[in-house]
Amino acid sequence: MYDTIIVGAGPAGGTAAYHLAKKGRSVLVLEKASLPRYKPCGGGVSPAIAQWFDFDFSPAISTKVDSLRFTWQLGDPVEATISTQEPVWMVRRDVFDNFLVQQAQKQGAEIRAQTEVTGIEFHNDYWQVDTVNGPVTGRYLIAADGAKGPMAKWLGFQDRKRRLAGALEAEIPTVVADKSTLHLEFGLVKNGYIWNFPKADGYSIGVGTFIGGQAQNFKQIVDEYAKSFGLDIKLGKQYGHPLCLWDGHQKLHTQNAVLAGEAACVVDPMTAEGIRPSIFSGLLAAQFVNQALAGDINALEQYSEALNEQWGSDMAWAKKIAGAFYRFPHVGYQVGVKRPSGAHIMGKILCGELRYGEVAGRALKRLIPGFGG
Repeated sequence: MYDTIIVGAGPAGGTAAYHLAKKGRSVLVLEKASLPRYKPCGGGVSPAIAQWFDFDFSPAISTKVDSLRFTWQLGDPVEATISTQEPVWMVRRDVFDNFLVQQAQKQGAEIRAQTEVTGIEFHNDYWQVDTVNGPVTGRYLIAADGAKGPMAKWLGFQDRKRRLAGALEAEIPTVVADKSTLHLEFGLVKNGYIWNFPKADGYSIGVGTFIGGQAQNFKQIVDEYAKSFGLDIKLGKQYGHPLCLWDGHQKLHTQNAVLAGEAACVVDPMTAEGIRPSIFSGLLAAQFVNQALAGDINALEQYSEALNEQWGSDMAWAKKIAGAFYRFPHVGYQVGVKRPSGAHIMGKILCGELRYGEVAGRALKRLIPGFGG
């Protein structure tokens, strides 16, 4: 009987496993893939996550970017230095996620890869988790199995507030001349943006839409964007995947179980940043499950309240800004991105040094004439 079973070895699951194991709890992490496993993702990580751990992430970082370059329909460029204490980290998710899981193992967490969960059942005061390799039991359950995982449905979260968005990414191996610049393009795709994130040995080029609307040919858009860098997407694999954007306050706990990571729909609706909020949810999940194990009967309810308050309240502002910006992107580019302070503010948000709530009033006044009276 484990204290906690965690389903999913991504950033949320790895974080929860590390912090619970460090507190002396018996932890089992179940992961359906073999590790390390590939995950399509731009791989931009806010250095603010370092404050939540007591080890050095350097071995898991591919490169660091300290400048941003924005374009509108491949022209009208805006360049800015990220004037923060630490640049944005660029990671490959197979390396980063596995590194985090390894730190959890060092603290005593048990990891079982290639162990897909096939069903769950609650027995009085513990969970039985059925897997392809047989059943396991745990007092508490953390569902961190991502946007496409079945755990939320099995746990009865039928009315989750989630807004599904779509993304297509291409990993293109090549010699990278400039490893320190992050590229963002706002004019070629409707209701979203395109990105080019450098790694030590190639680029991750992707496109995402965040507020719905008409169907678009993602493959053609990514191909055109890649060609502007002299790159051919046929040289790399392409992956489509859903994003679970934060869409309002919600209940994230049930009987002896919580949702974390993309299963909890934590992705930033403005930038589609998912790694930092997933890690934060894993951190809080560990904190409150540990309190529940210590006998606090209200701990899991407090987890829902804490994530809604500490992450969701700022995401409400992100959603408002995204709604205005992506509906009128050319206006947003002119009055937001091209403002002398606009690009610097975006850099600070990406690095976790600034919250949307601190800039939302001014941003919305520029984007929506008459906002705020």
